Amino acid sequence: MAFGLALVAAGYLAGSIPFGVILGRLVAGVDPRTIGSHNIGATNVARAGGKGLGAAVLLLDAGKAVVPILVARALLAGTPRAELWVTAVALAAFVGHLFPVWLGFKGGKGVATGLGVFLVLSPWAGLAGAAAYALVYGLTRISSLGSLGGTAVCCIGTFLAHGAHRPIPWAGLVISLLIVWRHRENIRRLVRGEEKRMKV
Repeated sequence: MAFGLALVAAGYLAGSIPFGVILGRLVAGVDPRTIGSHNIGATNVARAGGKGLGAAVLLLDAGKAVVPILVARALLAGTPRAELWVTAVALAAFVGHLFPVWLGFKGGKGVATGLGVFLVLSPWAGLAGAAAYALVYGLTRISSLGSLGGTAVCCIGTFLAHGAHRPIPWAGLVISLLIVWRHRENIRRLVRGEEKRMKV
């Protein structure tokens, strides 16, 4: 129990690392919280520092979920309730991105970090979600719409892959609902037809 809780705490701290703010300041000389959507995620960082910087933030934000999950899986292999603890670590890393202690618990929307979780816990669902994002974004040039579509596919995919009797799909549902909640302003703009499209 104590070891599992320690891994969950470590997962949260890893997820809390604000790569968007760090790289935005170091590379572009801009705090993404002061421009565009004021979000610390890859899309807003790309507005400040270009697509390359946005891609770097996306990979790092995904990686800060992937790494603690893989570490927890390796350390807990063969122990009782290992899958439950690994899933808890995954959720903690995701929550860390949304509510990072280093930024006064004001973080990002969780898409890249959520993708990192899905890619490890349910790889096919994660890949399907990434493909859905690419398709929707390619057709609309609206990142938030792609994110919501990809999240929905990931969520459904985990239930199809694992069934409702395992913790992974329920964690995926929680992650999906939190991503939708963090996109509530985007959803309002989408309904009004005011959501901005990314430039090609």
